[in-house]
Amino acid sequence: MVSTKLKVKLGTGLSETPREHGSEQFKPNTTVAAIIHHQGRFLFVEEYDNNQRVYNQPAGHLEADENLITAIKREVYEETGLSLEPNYLSGIYYFHRPDLQLYFLRFCFVIELDSYPTCQPQDDEIITTHWFSIEQIKENNHKLRSAMVLECIEDYLSGNKIPLSQLKSNL
Repeated sequence: MVSTKLKVKLGTGLSETPREHGSEQFKPNTTVAAIIHHQGRFLFVEEYDNNQRVYNQPAGHLEADENLITAIKREVYEETGLSLEPNYLSGIYYFHRPDLQLYFLRFCFVIELDSYPTCQPQDDEIITTHWFSIEQIKENNHKLRSAMVLECIEDYLSGNKIPLSQLKSNL
């Protein structure tokens, strides 16, 4: 049997303790978000962030053994109670939140609806949902969870479209 123990050079000596592959690599938080749109209004969730009420798109973190499309469908369901399919991506964002000292890699999906569905959040952390116009979103800019929220919507409104076929996954 071949030993799995590796010798790794540390400083001037050798160590019997191997480093796990990628253990020293930087890894941003991977998140998904949904722009859910109907007739000039956008579906937002109201939630707490650092003990403050904020507005956000349905969004959350990618979980282990989950692809990006499964993640956005799960997050939308948890935060709104809606089972929806994304139509396309409007952008991919790399964002730093200095207040948290965290980096995020965000995949923003678009879901176009032909009616206003009734939302029933499944996640206890969601206070309620709102349908906001772009004007209302801009008026509440100071209450948005992050600057990415408005940036994603502005990219959507400018016509950014990345087909879902561009996402490749073996999960």
